Amino acid sequence: MAASSSLHTITSQLGSAFLGKRNGICLSTVPVTHFGFRRGTVECKESRIGKQPIEVPSNVVITLEGQDMKVKGPLGELALSYPREIMIDRQDSILKVRKAVETRRANQMHGLFRTLTSNMVVGVSKGFEKKLQLVGVGYRATVEGKELILSLGFSHPVKMAIPDDLKVKVEDNTRITVSGYDKSNIGQFAASIRKWRPPEPYKGKGVKYADEIIRRKEGKAGKKK
Repeated sequence: MAASSSLHTITSQLGSAFLGKRNGICLSTVPVTHFGFRRGTVECKESRIGKQPIEVPSNVVITLEGQDMKVKGPLGELALSYPREIMIDRQDSILKVRKAVETRRANQMHGLFRTLTSNMVVGVSKGFEKKLQLVGVGYRATVEGKELILSLGFSHPVKMAIPDDLKVKVEDNTRITVSGYDKSNIGQFAASIRKWRPPEPYKGKGVKYADEIIRRKEGKAGKKK
């Protein structure tokens, strides 16, 4: 007991000498009951894409119901639901996508939903298309009814059902064109075609987009004699 008491006394003296007045350091003994953080206003920059107006052609009909919008044109009809952070303003033949609140999430969605809205208007009035090309000996593509048939070097042909809202055209047995009014569906179907035989980097054989650039690799060099 005596040893522990003396050890406690020495420790207290050392602490006082180190943190005492002789070193000019004062310790506060006021208890802290609570603390908080100061919250400032979030300042978000205006999206360069989101602030661009969208021109609506005369042959396109826009219907706005709350956060839902329907677009109808000569090629088809599309609908889109907007989040509460986004609002749509219509002035004659001009659509503007605006932010309803100034938050980081609203700033992130501003440009995205402006692009989706523009794709809908252009899709139902002019349409979109995606082109693919088959590269390889014996690679062929044909359309029979509502099926796209691909010969890609497998033991059997690949048959793909064409969605009702898309059109597929094949030229010279190696060039495929997917067209329609829904840009997302066109891209999805074109990607599913490419997935069957992605282009390989050595000889470039496979299914590639018409504007795709394949980074080629050099094959293994033969053994030097």
